[in-house]
Amino acid sequence: MKRRRLWAGLAGTAAAATGVVIWAIQSQSAPAPESEAASAIRKTTEAKALLQAGIMQGQYQDYDGAARTYRRVLELDPRSKHAWYNLGVLAQQDGRTADAHAAYDKALKIDSSFTSALFNQALLLKSSEPDRALTLLKRAIAVNPKAATAHLHIGNILAKKDRDEEAEASFRRAVAADPSLHSQLPESFQDSVSPSPSPTPSRAGTR
Repeated sequence: MKRRRLWAGLAGTAAAATGVVIWAIQSQSAPAPESEAASAIRKTTEAKALLQAGIMQGQYQDYDGAARTYRRVLELDPRSKHAWYNLGVLAQQDGRTADAHAAYDKALKIDSSFTSALFNQALLLKSSEPDRALTLLKRAIAVNPKAATAHLHIGNILAKKDRDEEAEASFRRAVAADPSLHSQLPESFQDSVSPSPSPTPSRAGTR
């Protein structure tokens, strides 16, 4: 608004002198139209900055503020899978399961191999729809075979289905990728699934 008032004042002053000058000043006051490429770059840059701001708000537990910021990101970039995912996380933390599902679905439509969204949605479905959760977790480990926690949850689902051999194999993969998960295994599997022993370091100078 200040810029418009300034140009209006200049144009009014020039009117007393000559109409040619008025035309020149008025033409300068109108900004050149932004090209589509420049507009896209500007929106992408602004969306990235807002996304980081939203993450910081979440870290400071300003969850309402973070949600508003992520929605602003989506106004600039509706295909921001991270904004949709983070909205899903906030909804999941708040117990709004339906909203969390909807947000994760949006993220996965943008990137079907988004492992974080696959994993979190699987956790939402683990109790109510274990078969669907199992499918999502298998998709996650297809992308990242060393996703230890995904293997752990697969094992838990299979164990509840009395598919013990498959469950044990999943638990082995989980513990192989992250030995600290051994304590989270069901007790009935802890003895049969042991973390791989660390190799004994060789002594310098020995053969």
